[in-house]
Amino acid sequence: MAQNLKQRPQVALAVDLAILTVRDSKLQILLVERANEPYRGQLALPGGFIDTADEDLDTAAARELAEETGLAAERLHLEQLRAYGSPGRDPRGRVVTVCYLALMPDLPIPVAGGDARAARWEPVDAVLADGDRLAFDHRVLIADAVERAQGKLENTTLGVAFCPPEFTISELRRVYEIVWRQELDPRNFHRKATSVDGFLEPTGRRTTRGGRPAALYRRGPARVLHPPLLRGHNHSDPGQDKGDGR
Repeated sequence: MAQNLKQRPQVALAVDLAILTVRDSKLQILLVERANEPYRGQLALPGGFIDTADEDLDTAAARELAEETGLAAERLHLEQLRAYGSPGRDPRGRVVTVCYLALMPDLPIPVAGGDARAARWEPVDAVLADGDRLAFDHRVLIADAVERAQGKLENTTLGVAFCPPEFTISELRRVYEIVWRQELDPRNFHRKATSVDGFLEPTGRRTTRGGRPAALYRRGPARVLHPPLLRGHNHSDPGQDKGDGR
């Protein structure tokens, strides 16, 4: 038994954060420029090693977020994505990381700190198209995070996590279009979004920030969409009226 224990590999535990937001009409992800080796100067997800034996994963994720970006975890929707532990993913040794997914509306410019030399928002499409800019296996983590976010918009009410506290149907639809990378029919989306019980609540107020008066909504009490808003079922139909569906 003692011999078997000696042969077990030494494994370090880390957390990484895939923080997505919608800025400048694009899905963007928060990246830091690494200040230390390995991969010094390359872009990476914010994150780091578990500090102490009694630090849990959620606490470590919140700490790394604050240290490397200056953002507070309580402002975000934060959930575990999955664990990554392929041998060789980190040149320093065997490292298993638990990646967290965070969603938030137009976040501020982050402030770098800790092991990060700089922190900035980058368009997801550009990052995934040039994965060589990324340290470790973070391109895989980012691709998985985007896929999880896209699925979350189908089955849960987390689409509103990208919106301000009060928003129009057009603003919500634009979030879905950006995250799903597809154009949606305004009238069809309006009908489906407002027919899901508990998804949205009308505020009784209107806004003209989109050009024309439009009703304002807030997030309702539901957390699961029933029926779901499925990708591929809300495409624009060239033969339909393209009203704004507000």
